[in-house]
Amino acid sequence: MELILVLLLVVPTVSGCGVPSAKPDISRVVNGEEARPYSWPWQISLESFFPTCGGTLIAPNWVLTAAHCITFHTYRVVLAEHDMDKEEGPEQFIMVSKMFIHPKWNGNCASCGNDIALLKLEKSAVINDKVQPACLPQHGATLTHNQPCYVTGWGRLLSGGPRAITLQQAILPVVDHSTCSQSDWWGSSAKTTMVCAGGESKSACHGDSGGPLNCQGRDGKWYVEGVTSFVDGRGCNTPKKPTMFTRVASFIPWISETMAQN
Repeated sequence: MELILVLLLVVPTVSGCGVPSAKPDISRVVNGEEARPYSWPWQISLESFFPTCGGTLIAPNWVLTAAHCITFHTYRVVLAEHDMDKEEGPEQFIMVSKMFIHPKWNGNCASCGNDIALLKLEKSAVINDKVQPACLPQHGATLTHNQPCYVTGWGRLLSGGPRAITLQQAILPVVDHSTCSQSDWWGSSAKTTMVCAGGESKSACHGDSGGPLNCQGRDGKWYVEGVTSFVDGRGCNTPKKPTMFTRVASFIPWISETMAQN
């Protein structure tokens, strides 16, 4: 594998997006902790024969994930998932009917960008207090340096470690492009179509791929600003190698067109 490990035209905002009924606990997260159940109600688990990736519900019948997650022919999504080891009651299991990988995605070059895919669900999810869509950012929207965003998922708790059983969250401050693209950081691997966030002890890890980088807007709503893409090949917590996310705001036209035509 290479040195990295892969883990819209303005889209009308979904009414009621980005406002969880159970507020996420964002007061004391440092290196990651179990999320408050159902406080990230757009987080989905993507499964084929087993859980493979995360994803984000962006409309009742559409999920956003990473292109590198799509390696099988048949998938289902699990909504209102918290504890992977037990069925707790509110889960919704919905098959994926169509998969749309960005046409410029190159599976041999994650650092080339375009690591984004859309999944159309066989039927619409039932929107309730535990299942809600995230908001999409405006086309071209930017994040500020050190802006606190949150990664969520069931990925490994540390490089080579066990996968999380319950949904985890960690605060990942945004690293601006001018910093992230410096030669001793990610250099030319950091594209303007990506978001760098975290670093040092805080990062996404294997199994978090495809899941959201959640950032709260000035309006108080939560936006999926990034799709978890890759980390450094030496480990999830390598200094000056923040987690790399596909920058959703760069792909709003493609998202909008794909959803409108299908």
